[in-house]
Amino acid sequence: MKRILLACVLLLPALAFARDWQVDAAQSTLGFKASYQGDGFDGKFKRFEARIAFDSADLATAKFDVTIDLASADTGSSERDDTLKGGDFFAVAKFPQAHFVTESFAKAADGGVSANGKLTIRDKTAPVTLKVKFADSGDGATLDVDTVLKRADYGLGAGSDWVDIGAEVPVHGHLVLRAK
Repeated sequence: MKRILLACVLLLPALAFARDWQVDAAQSTLGFKASYQGDGFDGKFKRFEARIAFDSADLATAKFDVTIDLASADTGSSERDDTLKGGDFFAVAKFPQAHFVTESFAKAADGGVSANGKLTIRDKTAPVTLKVKFADSGDGATLDVDTVLKRADYGLGAGSDWVDIGAEVPVHGHLVLRAK
């Protein structure tokens, strides 16, 4: 009997899976910071979907799969928003969505978690590493992710002389999650 119990206990970690989470869209945000002619501005995407499977004790089965409606970009300036949606940047008529999917997770040296994945904007795909902060509170959780993107990696602003637009774009997501 003891051997059977010991075998069951040893097999449990192999059977563990990351927990599935539902995003509370009304309380969640996906934002970015950018600059134009040295002046910074904040923006956000009003519409995005995220499929999240995460358990910090089981990173091997964790997964983020995020689709962003690029036409929902909002910077507080309709002129700037129209420019972002146009052909020099997101080209939403041809490429309406951006997509991020994780490939792996790892414990960082500082004890945090990093998520490595691929982000596709327009027809360009580049590797991205997210700093992940996850706070589980039973049936709910918060997930904060941060990274810095290089707009040239995605051909954003490459069709014109956009030297007065910042080359790096910090991105922050704050997701409020409910257990599925």
